[in-house]
Amino acid sequence: MNLPRRLVALALAVPLLLAALPASGEDLMDIYREAQRNDPALATARATWLATQERAPQARAQLLPNVALSGSVNANDIYSNTRSSPPIVSAGNFQDYGVAITASQPIFRVQTAVAYDQARRQVEQADYNLAAAQQDLIIRVAVTYFDVLLAQFNVELAVAQKAAVSEQLAQAKRNFEVGVATITDTNEAQANFDQIVAQEIAARNELDNRLAALRAIIGRMPRDLKKLGANFDPTPPEPDALDPWLDRALKENLAVRVSQFAYDIAALEVDKQRAGHLPTVDLIGSLRAGGTTGGASSDFDGTSRNVAIGVALTLPIYQGGFVDSRVREAVALQDAARESLELARRAALFNAQVGYTGVNSSVASVRAFTAAVQSAEVALQSNRLGQEVGVRTNLDVLNVQQTVFTQRRNLAQAYFNYLVNTLRLKSAVGTLNEQDLEALNRRLAG
Repeated sequence: MNLPRRLVALALAVPLLLAALPASGEDLMDIYREAQRNDPALATARATWLATQERAPQARAQLLPNVALSGSVNANDIYSNTRSSPPIVSAGNFQDYGVAITASQPIFRVQTAVAYDQARRQVEQADYNLAAAQQDLIIRVAVTYFDVLLAQFNVELAVAQKAAVSEQLAQAKRNFEVGVATITDTNEAQANFDQIVAQEIAARNELDNRLAALRAIIGRMPRDLKKLGANFDPTPPEPDALDPWLDRALKENLAVRVSQFAYDIAALEVDKQRAGHLPTVDLIGSLRAGGTTGGASSDFDGTSRNVAIGVALTLPIYQGGFVDSRVREAVALQDAARESLELARRAALFNAQVGYTGVNSSVASVRAFTAAVQSAEVALQSNRLGQEVGVRTNLDVLNVQQTVFTQRRNLAQAYFNYLVNTLRLKSAVGTLNEQDLEALNRRLAG
């Protein structure tokens, strides 16, 4: 008995997921560009980055002169009656006006200077936070994209497998009708067919879920996605040694850098709160001018002007323990930041090691499953021949056929694990960028 031609074509294709979709389909970079425009998580990170950029000029403004202009104009209507002998009565109205310019220039404010240092570090930290969000988007897009491809592949396998089992079921029924097979063969083929139908339903449901996950990133349902090209050969990481990757992770991992900035900012916060005990010195100046027209008992006009410049010294003496409490709070938060930094370092080492071993394991898995697929295909051909000469049953062919599909699915998963682990390893050492995604995209069929 011969398997359907489309099953043979699917089973014998060494590179999986070849260009079976139309050339007009969207590739990995198309989806990534769309995600850059529409992903809410990245949009949030960008807005946060823009907001954080303003912290440095805000803090610097506290070190610069502060100049204010104020003015007032008042109309006054008065009446006074003093009970005396003789009574004194006065009444009238007059206007007064004035304008003032005040200015101050901080000379010695430790808290303000430390706050400016904090703000500059927060701006630098924001750059790494945005870079981490961009790396996260690359990972999410790649994982979701390949999840869709794998789900599509599983649907294709289920369809092809159902066609093959359907033919096996029809053959078993014909053999039973002519008396060359038992009802057992028919029942087994029917059971396998029903199982494959259920698997196809589950595979299509999984595909719908994966497409919905991709839609959540790009804001619309994707069109046909391009698959992996034919000349795809997984390779070990370069360098193929763990220690260099661990060293780079400690130095360049974005989460470690963000945590290092957080610790530096927390340390500066301690200095800022301790400076609450220190005096402040400001250079101050003012210019005030005003005048009056009219009077209560007689008309008169008057003007005045006052110019002052000096130095203002403020020395905290007693604040109810407020400063000491803020210092203790800042020290505790610095300890928390120190532990968070250590946690980030350990996580970076873990992710680098998992990524490195994951890439090597995936390379080995691809090679092993490739050999397993080839062996299963040979076994399938042998069982088909054995069935034709009567030494193998229909059930034997169905079992080996199931093994072929299982190994094909395992091989597809191993390929995708390799691709994702490669990206995760680069992310662990802080070097993942669009060029890596573009290099991966070139492996997709046009």
